[in-house]
Amino acid sequence: MTLPKPKNVKIERYIEGLSQFKKIDNPIKLSANESALGPSPKAIRAFEKDKSKIFKYPESDSNSLRDLISEKFNIKSKRIICGAGSDQIFDLTCQLFLEPGNEVIVTEFGFIMHRIYASLHGAKVLLVEEKNFKASVNEILKKVTDKTKIVFIANPNNPTGTYLSKNEMLDLRQKLRSNILLVVDDAYFEFMNKDDFTSGLDLFKDAGNVLITRTFSKIYALAGLRLGWGYSSQEIIDAMYQIKPPFNVNRAAIAAGKEAIMDSEWTKRAIEHNTLWSRKIFSILKENKIITNEPAANFFLMNFDKTKINSDEVFEKLASKRLILRKMKQYKIHNALRLTIGNKQANEHFIQSIGSVLK
Repeated sequence: MTLPKPKNVKIERYIEGLSQFKKIDNPIKLSANESALGPSPKAIRAFEKDKSKIFKYPESDSNSLRDLISEKFNIKSKRIICGAGSDQIFDLTCQLFLEPGNEVIVTEFGFIMHRIYASLHGAKVLLVEEKNFKASVNEILKKVTDKTKIVFIANPNNPTGTYLSKNEMLDLRQKLRSNILLVVDDAYFEFMNKDDFTSGLDLFKDAGNVLITRTFSKIYALAGLRLGWGYSSQEIIDAMYQIKPPFNVNRAAIAAGKEAIMDSEWTKRAIEHNTLWSRKIFSILKENKIITNEPAANFFLMNFDKTKINSDEVFEKLASKRLILRKMKQYKIHNALRLTIGNKQANEHFIQSIGSVLK
């Protein structure tokens, strides 16, 4: 009997950060860039209130949430599309623009889902070499060919914590061919506090050849509900709606998302917490000869080339103290770990632990 066979899919699979490690009781998870403070209490109440209605379908196109996003950021509701995380927006984008033989440009240590979705939809992925974990506009432009369809940029970038300045981003868009789509992943923009940085939405909301994506997983702390959105030209967004599944955002995510995005006080508190602790942790990392970049998001990429022990040993020793960090082997970043900024107790425990671990 001949059975149906799936096609042979030869792409790398995303490997998430560990939540558990060797059955350690009460692990402190600092491996997934999750929110330090958790969701807005208003978002939690909205989630609780809506749970009795889960037998009903959600809004097909998340219209009420789109209207609030439009109001919050002074953009056009009809040019917004919501998805099950910004991952779904990346997927829809690649479905729309790519076919076998096309090329997609991503930076060497850029967010891995960009290249996974591009590969899934048949494109050849070109990696742009980075210097000191930072992308270069000139190096990106060198990779452009007549087959280039999309350039992905996460700004600031995960997992490196580096970023392109306002002028660099404008220069990139100006020098790319007009028919190449620039996708700007704004996932961590709220954490940025740099004078030379401007978010993708603020730079390109009127551009017809840029797609900006944002997420509710980071600053709004709704990672478990899977919610994100994209903004682009009317033509691109209309095309996305043609292929978007109906009811792609669940009703709990819509309810909580609406409260989260309008709770400016909670967002401010989360940003202030991140700013305070990122400065403290940055200082501690420097004191312990751990190589890292200045704070630019809610995490640090830490290199251990100047310490007495390597990243694998640091990982194991921190895990023995209940601290779980993110290994960087999937990104092919040597001798490094990524640390998420946690709540006060988690951060204090890390600060107390890292010095003794490195002795």
